[in-house]
Amino acid sequence: MISNKMKLSAKEILEKEFKTAMRGYKPEDVDKFLDDIIKDYEAFQHEMEELQQENIRLKKQLEETSRRPATQAAGTTNFDILKRLSNLEKHVFGNKLYE
Repeated sequence: MISNKMKLSAKEILEKEFKTAMRGYKPEDVDKFLDDIIKDYEAFQHEMEELQQENIRLKKQLEETSRRPATQAAGTTNFDILKRLSNLEKHVFGNKLYE
């Protein structure tokens, strides 16, 4: 699921051939440098795939969370809690609280 915006694959970099010229670069140096690029490129592709999978997972999780009905506890405020506590104290202790 890698984006099509990437111009080259690691395989294309590996298989790229360069023409030699009279005063060209040392092929060994070019090959070594391309090997390093391939390693970085593969790591980049792997990280991109992981991030895309995580993105899909998080979108699904968000979708599932937004579909769930809001529970009563989720909408509870401090005022609601204090009011319930007061009612509970009145029920348990009755008028003894105010004596």
